[in-house]
Amino acid sequence: MKIRIPTVLALALSSVPVSAALPPPPAEVDEVPVSFLIDAGSGQVLEERRADVSFAPASMTKVMTTFVAFEENKAGRLPLHRKFVVPDKIAREWFAKGTSMYLEGGEAPTTDQLLHGIMTASANDAAVVLAAGYTGSVDGWSFLMNDAAKRLGMTRSHFNTPNGWPDEGRTYVSARDLAKLGEAMIVRYPALYHRYAGVKYWSYGGRVLRSHDPTVGVIRGADGIKTGYTADAGYCFLGSAERKGRRLIMVVGGARSTPVRNAAARALLEWGFTAWDARPLFARGEPVTYARVQDGDSRRLPLVGDRALHAAVPAGQSRKVHLKVRYRGPLVAPIAKGTKVADMEIAVEGMRPGHVDLYAGKDIRVAGPVDRMINGFMNVFS
Repeated sequence: MKIRIPTVLALALSSVPVSAALPPPPAEVDEVPVSFLIDAGSGQVLEERRADVSFAPASMTKVMTTFVAFEENKAGRLPLHRKFVVPDKIAREWFAKGTSMYLEGGEAPTTDQLLHGIMTASANDAAVVLAAGYTGSVDGWSFLMNDAAKRLGMTRSHFNTPNGWPDEGRTYVSARDLAKLGEAMIVRYPALYHRYAGVKYWSYGGRVLRSHDPTVGVIRGADGIKTGYTADAGYCFLGSAERKGRRLIMVVGGARSTPVRNAAARALLEWGFTAWDARPLFARGEPVTYARVQDGDSRRLPLVGDRALHAAVPAGQSRKVHLKVRYRGPLVAPIAKGTKVADMEIAVEGMRPGHVDLYAGKDIRVAGPVDRMINGFMNVFS
């Protein structure tokens, strides 16, 4: 019987210990009930307030609808050129209801057009047409949304609607969960993300539809993601920006007005870049360490990141950084390159640690007779 036990590999990057305080978040963030900022390259949370309290996401719900569409597209089941005929019933119910593409019965927009409408114009009708047209019902699409949320580890979220229209509290999220969703969208589907997120203006049916994103074109490196508003949810925003390969993802929720939300979002992103330095650790694909492998054609597997990895430290300060890699080992062949196999903790002195996933850096096949003989000799003499 093969027994796999947790394995911990510790690495340390020494520096001079300091007692300086952490950078205080910008004053604008005090005006919003919910805020969250994570450095995607280190997994470190730089700011959080009520990050695990569930709230109504309003139109930020459409990010999950878009993510599901990306998944289905990658699986080959939802081509961007597919046309969806707009049912008369949906057209009557959702025409000009909130933000809209103003779809009429009998029109046949493509997946591509619907996703532009969803992400740029926050079109409620487009989200319902896509959802019902693909699965046959809003409930069917909601099942896909909740399945994706479960796989992403969004433990404090539930989806009952594809567009975030008020539904008596049955659709809810947390800021931490929204950041997970945004990160997954960006990392797993970068080409689709940049095609649909961060677009300020888009035309359909003779109308110019515009985004309400408060950061794109204002904050350097900002490229999305989605605003939201209902009377219950307040003014919300899930956003992201990248500078010199460093990606930040943020959430603000429950703001009392558009100006308050916009000011908090802009200040939080700018603070994340200017008040914190990125201390480089490993390039994308560079081995962090090696894991033991059982029954494979190789005894060691390089563990790599799917992005450049760094530690976020207060600007101008030098703090100790400790790294720990955890996996259940020995790993057992076969292992496909790109499979998630480990977790790395990045602990900066005086801060809560961040966590990033590590992946198999190469394929490991099941050992053949010659491989087993060589491994046997290596085990004897190692």
